[in-house]
Amino acid sequence: MTPTSPERFAARSADANSSQRRVAVVTGASSGIGAATARVLAAAGYHVVVGARRVDRIEALAAEIGGTGYPLDVTDDASVAAFVARLDRVDVLVNNAGGARGVSSVADADLDDWRWMWETNVLGTLRLTKALLPALIASGDGLIVTVTSLAALQFYDGGSGYTSAKHAQAMVHRTLRGELLGKPVRLTEIAPGMVETEFSLVRLGGDQEKADAVYAGMTPLVAQDVAEVIGFVASRPPHVNLDQIVLKPRDQADTRRNVKNNK
Repeated sequence: MTPTSPERFAARSADANSSQRRVAVVTGASSGIGAATARVLAAAGYHVVVGARRVDRIEALAAEIGGTGYPLDVTDDASVAAFVARLDRVDVLVNNAGGARGVSSVADADLDDWRWMWETNVLGTLRLTKALLPALIASGDGLIVTVTSLAALQFYDGGSGYTSAKHAQAMVHRTLRGELLGKPVRLTEIAPGMVETEFSLVRLGGDQEKADAVYAGMTPLVAQDVAEVIGFVASRPPHVNLDQIVLKPRDQADTRRNVKNNK
C-alpha cells in the first residue's frame, strides 16, 4: 500500500476534526451542471474541490469560489489516482462527469462512441466512487450524489448508447445504496430531463446550430436548476436519504414527448 492509497482515509477516521470545513468533490466541473453545483456548494459553506480535463476552466472556477481545482480524467486510472492522492478529506462526492456522443441507431452504432460513453458515465463513476469510499465513510456523514439522467429510466430512438450507459451507471449507484446500509454514507441519484448545457453540443460533434435546435421552441432546465436541487440534498440531516430525484422542465413529459414532439 502506497502513502497515496485511498485506504489511508479510513486510518485517519479517529483523528477527524469535526470542526474542520466540510469538503465536497465535484467531477466534470468545467461547465454546466458541475460548475453550477460547485458554486452552490461553495455558497453553502463547503470547500469545493473541482476536477475536469479542461484545467484552465477549473482553475478559474476554483479561484472564483475559493475552492481547489485539479486536473481529472475519469476515464484514466492514473489521473483518478493522482486526483485522489491530493485529497485529505471528503464529505460529499458529486459524480457529474459524463456525456453522450452521437444519435445513431443500434444498427448504425459507432463502437468508439459507445466505448467513450461507457468509460465516462459508468466506469468513471465507478473509479471515483470506489477510490473515495474510505474517505466518505471516515467522514462520519458522507454523501454520494450521482447525476444520471431521465435516460437512466427510459429510452428513445437514437439514444441506445447513452441510455444503456446511464442505466448501467444508475445500477452501480443503486446497488451501492444497499451495500452501504449501516455505514454513515447517504446516496442520492439525480435524474434530470432536458437541461440546456454543452451536452447537446458535445453529442452533436460541436454543431452549435443543431445543438440550439434541440431546445428551440421550449423552455428547458438550466444547470442552476439541477445544482440547487443538489444543494438541497447536501443540506439534509444525516438520517434523511433522498434516494432518487427526477426533475424535468414543464415542457417535457418523458424522453420521447415534449412540447415540440407531443405524440
